[in-house]
Amino acid sequence: MYAIVEIKGFQFRAEKNAVLRVPYLNTAEPGESLTFDKVLLLRDEDQIKVGQPVVEGASIIAEVIDSGKGKKKIIYHHKRRKGYRVKKGYRESYTDLRVTDILA
Repeated sequence: MYAIVEIKGFQFRAEKNAVLRVPYLNTAEPGESLTFDKVLLLRDEDQIKVGQPVVEGASIIAEVIDSGKGKKKIIYHHKRRKGYRVKKGYRESYTDLRVTDILA
């Protein structure tokens, strides 16, 4: 059984005991349990439920594992023959979630 769930504008495939790396959730503490009810698709063995836009009564329960920053991403801009070069970098914040249950 798996579900496609929307978290902070991104879609993730959630299975039981799967670890999801989602954009940073600032209200989440490690060990806390969260419920996400924007389930777009739900599949159970041979049956598929597709939401219009969400599946009614379906939700995902996940436990917060950790939060942190990812690897550094480099952005480089230049304009040819002008001597213009800019190098910037940033690290995206993330939250790791473990899916504990899928409620249909």
